[in-house]
Amino acid sequence: MRIIRRPTVYLVARQTVNAADLERFLADHQFAHWTTDTSVAAEVVTEVAGRVCYMSFAKPRPGGNAAYLEHLKDVAHGSVLEHAVFSFLITGVSRSFTHELVRHRAGFGYSQLSQRYVDESVAEFIEPDCIAEDPALHEVWVQTVGAAQAAYVQLVEGLLRKFAAVPDATQRRKLARQAARSVLPNATETKIFVTANARAWRHFIEMRCNEHAEVEIRAVATQILEILKQESPSIFGDYEFVLLPDGSRAARTPYHKV
Repeated sequence: MRIIRRPTVYLVARQTVNAADLERFLADHQFAHWTTDTSVAAEVVTEVAGRVCYMSFAKPRPGGNAAYLEHLKDVAHGSVLEHAVFSFLITGVSRSFTHELVRHRAGFGYSQLSQRYVDESVAEFIEPDCIAEDPALHEVWVQTVGAAQAAYVQLVEGLLRKFAAVPDATQRRKLARQAARSVLPNATETKIFVTANARAWRHFIEMRCNEHAEVEIRAVATQILEILKQESPSIFGDYEFVLLPDGSRAARTPYHKV
């Protein structure tokens, strides 16, 4: 049984700009000389969306893209942030975590590891630090999780025999695993692919990279924010990390609910 205590976050997809069609639009509307000073596609897309609202390509705001997007956040013109999209693959997290994560609905898309199709007899498990740091509690946790995994293996074996008459092997495995997973704990490790727009990610960060958020989801939100601050500073650079008494971090911004 492998125990995991830290999540891993991968930025696996970002936008690109179709420069040819953007230039064609500008030329069609007599804005042949508009340019922006960012090469980050999400920031270009957001600025273009904002300028379309007022057809303000002929009057760029001083300070470039960063100043333009800062102004949008200041006036809470958050709808244009919905055009910027980032996709993350999150691993080393518990199913408790994903139960909380998928409560974020607007602007999010999810694809998660299936326990019906994927064998969990060699599953990994997520142990909270507050349990891991206490030897007696750690022992209780290990014994309990180990017993659950052993029960899962026994159930799968028995259910495969029970469904032996089902002709399709994939269907037999699915029937066995979907029933046997009922004994697996919330600590079972999972993987989830998440796509969301920048406005949705900002809401997630403000809710989950908060000192009052649950520990595991805050750890994930912290990693996502670290990546987004580097990936798109004009959209996410207003967030600042603060150190909490327990050594972990939270994030704060002057622009709430953009």
